[in-house]
Amino acid sequence: MNIGLNAVETMALALVLLMVGIQLRRRVEWLERMCVPTPVVGGIGFAVLVWLLRSMDVLTLDLDTSVQDPMMIAFFATVGLGGSLSVLARGGRSLVIFLVTCWALVLVQNGIGIGVASMIGLDPLIGLMAGGPSLEGGFGGAAAFGPEAEALGADGALTAAMTAATYGVITGSLLGAPLARWLIERFKLRIEAEEVGGLADLHEEHLSEDDQTLTPHRVLKAMAVVVPVMVIGLACREFMKEKLGIVLPSYVGAMFVAIVLRNLNDHFRLIEVSERAINLIGEVSLAIFLTMAMMNLKIWQLQGMGLGLALILMIQTLVIMAIAALVVFRSLGSNYDAAVLSAGFIGFGLGATPNAFANMGAVCDHYKVVSSKAYIIVPLCGAVLIDMVSVPAITWCLNVFA
Repeated sequence: MNIGLNAVETMALALVLLMVGIQLRRRVEWLERMCVPTPVVGGIGFAVLVWLLRSMDVLTLDLDTSVQDPMMIAFFATVGLGGSLSVLARGGRSLVIFLVTCWALVLVQNGIGIGVASMIGLDPLIGLMAGGPSLEGGFGGAAAFGPEAEALGADGALTAAMTAATYGVITGSLLGAPLARWLIERFKLRIEAEEVGGLADLHEEHLSEDDQTLTPHRVLKAMAVVVPVMVIGLACREFMKEKLGIVLPSYVGAMFVAIVLRNLNDHFRLIEVSERAINLIGEVSLAIFLTMAMMNLKIWQLQGMGLGLALILMIQTLVIMAIAALVVFRSLGSNYDAAVLSAGFIGFGLGATPNAFANMGAVCDHYKVVSSKAYIIVPLCGAVLIDMVSVPAITWCLNVFA
């Protein structure tokens, strides 16, 4: 039996699963103890159920996830609207260290994928698809670079890329927060964050008590900023693709436009928008996007990946865990902020930046302390600055190993 859900029905299902995830995290101790993100609880649980029903030839489900991309773009637009250069400057040395580590990671992932594939007799481009394009690049990178690899003669590159991205999203969501919790407890860290403004409370110290109060008018005003930013960002992305031949993930354009708008507004004071309203839109968009992404994971794709691809992904997982614990955590001060940043590093290093946010949010919720530094550094590195190196590096590998 096949059941198809339209966009509204899929959205309704995602909201129900999100509520189920919230209740399960509250009631199941180990989910809370392991800091498993709420969208992962409901979304992956549903994906596993669909996989089991499909494998038993009982039911197949077609979901219309057309709302998923707008939710993702809306979230990154709100992140960009929080990207004040004055706040970026507060990241200081930590931002530079984290960014350089991210740049190195994509090079390492590409090298592991190509190197191991060549050693075991796989097409190097298939190995590349199990590296930076699909892990640090996520589903957007997989969808963008998979067809390019196939066009260069790597049969099955898109399938390998999407399989790797699926594996990465699941693994990155499950390992990031538990690693941070282990670091915190292993080194008996003080549960305190550095006093740095972040996305959750950015510039709240400059807001009056009245401005911090959410009202329908303030939320609508914020939406009147976020939605046009999304539209302009998508138009910029299409322009770069058609005129310059540069392919970027769908959310990058909106985030860049939002960052420019935010900093122009800081200087010229063109409009006044409630920070809390912007944050609310971002939090809701992120929760819905992640839940929809998780519940639509085609887990059966993991069954079809060969032993070679599985070997590459296992090595990638071990390497990023080691980098997070031995490089990111230690170089950033071996403190609570560093542990939260390590969780975020694994989230987008294996999956995507929203997974990084979910990982960091799970850790901060567990310990009741928000790492503002992490919420400044991770989105700017993971969603914007990392592409300065990752896209050229992947493009170079495609051309060299074709």
